[in-house]
Amino acid sequence: MIPILIAGGTALVLAIFGTPLYIRVLVKRGYGQFIRDDGPTSHATKRGTPTMGGVAIILATILAYGIAHLAVWEPPSISVLLVLFLMVGLGVVGFLDDYLKISQQRSLGLRPRAKLLGQFVVATAFAVMALLFRDESGLTPASTNISFVRDVPWLDLAFGGSVAGFILFAVWANFLVAAWSNGVNLTDGLDGLASGATIIFTAAYLVISFWQWRQVCNVDFAAGGTVNCYDARDPLDTAVLCAAMIGACVGFLWWNTSPAKIFMGDTGSLALGGAIAGLTIVSRTQILGAVIGGLFVAISLSVIIQVASFKTTGKRVFRMAPLQHHFELKGWNEVTIVVRFWIVAGILAGLGLGLFYLDALPRLTS
Repeated sequence: MIPILIAGGTALVLAIFGTPLYIRVLVKRGYGQFIRDDGPTSHATKRGTPTMGGVAIILATILAYGIAHLAVWEPPSISVLLVLFLMVGLGVVGFLDDYLKISQQRSLGLRPRAKLLGQFVVATAFAVMALLFRDESGLTPASTNISFVRDVPWLDLAFGGSVAGFILFAVWANFLVAAWSNGVNLTDGLDGLASGATIIFTAAYLVISFWQWRQVCNVDFAAGGTVNCYDARDPLDTAVLCAAMIGACVGFLWWNTSPAKIFMGDTGSLALGGAIAGLTIVSRTQILGAVIGGLFVAISLSVIIQVASFKTTGKRVFRMAPLQHHFELKGWNEVTIVVRFWIVAGILAGLGLGLFYLDALPRLTS
């Protein structure tokens, strides 16, 4: 519990006091956001706002996580180091994208193929390493099973052998990383929307990880298993990371709320999306994550529906996609949209936590 409190508090202090210093550096260098001409006209006033704020979130998270471990003099876990690898790796891809947008003064940065290649390399490296490191109980940070509240035994991707399992899991991990990173990226369209939704998602995963730690046990799952056990390898340390992410995002949100003094940019949205994907994988709750992060899913689906409808019928379902811009064009105030979307995110996170608890309830009462 102490490392969790240290990580959250330290990240909050670092982000809330470090972000304005970082803003000054960005302003001095002229690293301002370039706004698309085809976006809502109200966004024109945001032109020139410092971007690449994701750097502040990433640094605050890593430093706070490290300080929490130094305080209790315990080594970091492999599971969390791999999630941080995803976070930093995708943050670098996003940073390159942001930097090209600023230097070339256009709304498009990295070419789509280059961006996807960067995501692929990072996600594949994560997937391979997540299946290699075993602890004394034989658990690895990830498994080849697709998971809901826990690993689903009959959804094992290694049905064709260990090599096939590695390959299929790498494909699955790439899908999750691409889906979550692009989902957060699409959500990052209004001041504070993505950072607030990430706080809600990560808070739910702090509860899940802490609960898994309280119920953890070392068993031989092949021999029938033991009731009330979770096979997440490092749940307590995952909770420490969640606390660090929450603190970093809350501190950043102080400056990112409307009117934003800084944007997270692709640096932040891809990094947070990668971290979210990593959390669902190492906690063995991949499908449940889509419920808890349902807001990100809905916003991503709005883009898919809009593109599919326009290409097949020539008509648009929404006034503009992603979904938050549809409500902007309907006349909703930006702050109203953000707060209402946060409420939806909170409801979905609560629903996901309810599903998680319902799985444990029969085991607790049996």
